[in-house]
Amino acid sequence: MALPEYGLKVLVTGTASDSHTWNLVFLQLFLEELNHRVVNLGPCVDGELLAAECAAHRPDLVLISSVNGHGYRDGLTAVTRLRADRAGATVPVVVGGKLGVAGACDAEAAARLLRAGCTAVFDDGDLDALRDFLTGLAAGGRLPAMRGRSTA
Repeated sequence: MALPEYGLKVLVTGTASDSHTWNLVFLQLFLEELNHRVVNLGPCVDGELLAAECAAHRPDLVLISSVNGHGYRDGLTAVTRLRADRAGATVPVVVGGKLGVAGACDAEAAARLLRAGCTAVFDDGDLDALRDFLTGLAAGGRLPAMRGRSTA
């Protein structure tokens, strides 16, 4: 696979209730290996801070990661707040990782995230699907097969 000359500017963040950092470091390295530029906000980022950082950095993509199983709930709050802000109204937003505490993918919760404004939901850390999504977005935003995608 040929790497793009320059990549997307990706804002990586944990959810408001998730204090895990290793997933965010892993995602940063994964994205950088694909030649994307990363602003890593770290863990425990609430919707207000996310909206402010989105306005300050003007990313091409916001990537919200969860390990603690509250990704559906916290992701919904974050994307709703982001979509209410002018700077975050149109930026693509993806949520991924361990999104529910039950351990099973929840198609209805993923659908709520999509209806709230998530561009894609990657339950249980589907890196191949994320890589495909990034490739499409970096190629000029062509996302017909990925828009609204849920791997749940």
